Amino acid sequence: MKTNIDSIKSIFSRDLTSLEKEIRSYTNEKDIWKLEADIKNTAGNLTLHICGNLQHFVGAVIGEDGYVREREQEFGKKDVSAADLLAEIERTKSAITSALDRLSDQDLESTYPIEVFGKPMTFSYFLIHLTGHLMYHLGQINYHRRLLAS
Repeated sequence: MKTNIDSIKSIFSRDLTSLEKEIRSYTNEKDIWKLEADIKNTAGNLTLHICGNLQHFVGAVIGEDGYVREREQEFGKKDVSAADLLAEIERTKSAITSALDRLSDQDLESTYPIEVFGKPMTFSYFLIHLTGHLMYHLGQINYHRRLLAS
């Protein structure tokens, strides 16, 4: 029987795999870093942000894996190769799996150790939020890629 933790891991895996597909779908690697019209963030920076966010809040906080987030670099770095972005996504997948393997379904209803939004919340609430955050930026990357392809 599938647990809630298994379902959350499955959603993260599915969407991070979709992120890999998006990065691989750019026909010109330089377009990953291109700003166009009113788009304020590149696909590369959004990918670094997704990975940094998840490696921090899941890998470091839940998994205690030692990851140190450099949020400014998520939006400050430029021209990271597609291969390096894909490797970062893979590290993120691994961090999520290792961290969530430490949790049980019962843990999901306990309080997440950081008050990210200024108030206590459960692991379940915050993990659901993080899946939504990933999906939101994944949609932005998909739009960015399709806009540049047209």
